[in-house]
Amino acid sequence: MNLPYAPSRIEAVEREVPVNKALLLGLYRQMLAIRRIEEASAKAYAQGKIGGFLHLGIGQEAVCVGAVGALRPEDYVVATYREHGHAYAKGMTARSILAELYGKKTGCSKGLGGSMHLFDAEKNFLGGYGIVGGHVPLAAGVAYKCKYLGEKRVTLCFFGDGAANIGGFFEGVALAALWKLPIVFICENNLYSMGTPLYRSLSVEDVSMKALAFGIARDRFDGEDVLRVRARLAEAVERARETCEPTLIEVRTYRFRGHSMSDPGQYRTKDEVEEWKKRDPLSIARRRLVEEADADEGELRQIELGVKAELEDAIRFADESPPADEYLPFTIKE
Repeated sequence: MNLPYAPSRIEAVEREVPVNKALLLGLYRQMLAIRRIEEASAKAYAQGKIGGFLHLGIGQEAVCVGAVGALRPEDYVVATYREHGHAYAKGMTARSILAELYGKKTGCSKGLGGSMHLFDAEKNFLGGYGIVGGHVPLAAGVAYKCKYLGEKRVTLCFFGDGAANIGGFFEGVALAALWKLPIVFICENNLYSMGTPLYRSLSVEDVSMKALAFGIARDRFDGEDVLRVRARLAEAVERARETCEPTLIEVRTYRFRGHSMSDPGQYRTKDEVEEWKKRDPLSIARRRLVEEADADEGELRQIELGVKAELEDAIRFADESPPADEYLPFTIKE
């Protein structure tokens, strides 16, 4: 099939990661919960319960779950505006996420931030940022703090392919390379910057090659297998923790929906989207559990029922919570 962006098999796919049943069951549950949270968010947005912007990462779940799965609880994550999955993978609850999307006082940012500004300092999830590329220097600053204080903490900084041409990206990576900071930069390349395809925005398709300009390690691979993502990220995380050497990684992925809820995605053909759906990370994880780990339908059904109960509780909690205060929860002293 001749598609503009047909699924490709780039360099590291041959390095198949063996299945650890207990590990993959946990990762699968996280991805399923994220998928259901975002599907419920799309429905709530259509019902007028969620306002403002809403950027869904349906189809990209293996990247955030696999990457965060390589961290320790004390490590930091800084993400973009498409960060619902990253927040959940880092330990934030479905309740706090949905309540925030609903603009409720019980949300993680007291209902004042919304979809693009999820934040939980206790979980070391430091945002959700709406300015494309603007968060990369902030993540470098977090990593600098960790090195300055002698902490064995690693920072993951997620960004999209659209940020790879932004000045803030180059500044953040340059400082990380110069000061040898314990950080891993992860480009979630879903092939479109909003509606702009790669060939119209990048002169070199391989984003990881930008690492060559800074003399830092790089990696690049397909991101539909959560175990592969976790294993490859674990290498970079270990490098950052032990030697304070940063890494730039490009993970090729795909979002099944538009850039945001207001985007019908007409710049992509139906055939292209359907071809990518054959590499749905949830379907791949479920199939590997059955075929390689001897997981039975009863085990998987229990996971699905658990996720359903968690989601129903979170929706009820968000519906019943009080709205955000109309004033900022602090006073400005003159």
